[in-house]
Amino acid sequence: MTGNVTFTMIKPDAVRGGHIGAILKMINDAGFKIRAMKYTQLSPEKAGEFYEVHKERPFYGELVSFMSSGPIVAAILEKENAVVDFRTLIGATNPAEAEPGTIRSLYATNVGENAVHGSDSDENAQIEGNFHFAQTERF
Repeated sequence: MTGNVTFTMIKPDAVRGGHIGAILKMINDAGFKIRAMKYTQLSPEKAGEFYEVHKERPFYGELVSFMSSGPIVAAILEKENAVVDFRTLIGATNPAEAEPGTIRSLYATNVGENAVHGSDSDENAQIEGNFHFAQTERF
């Protein structure tokens, strides 16, 4: 299914803000099918492992702390051209630069607390989905 799946997390800020339902509605309305989903909380260790690629960046510690600060909703989504279409739906990382009507323009507060994660490539979508879900959790 490479090319047809992506991975997302509704981040702790959006969960705390009560935006899970609205974000999932936008995902459904954009034609994505949810193939796996769970409401969970990352430990600091798991958040650090997930964001290992950013370990040398100055924001890594803050990112790990934020992503383990509360529950998230992790999901694997399916749609043709999933990664690109989902990145368009969520908008720019900086919500001030996100197109109006995108998830981040509506629900993110700043660059660090930007409501949702979206895979940036087909390869990372597979890696990230595998990090969070066993094959038996996918439908």
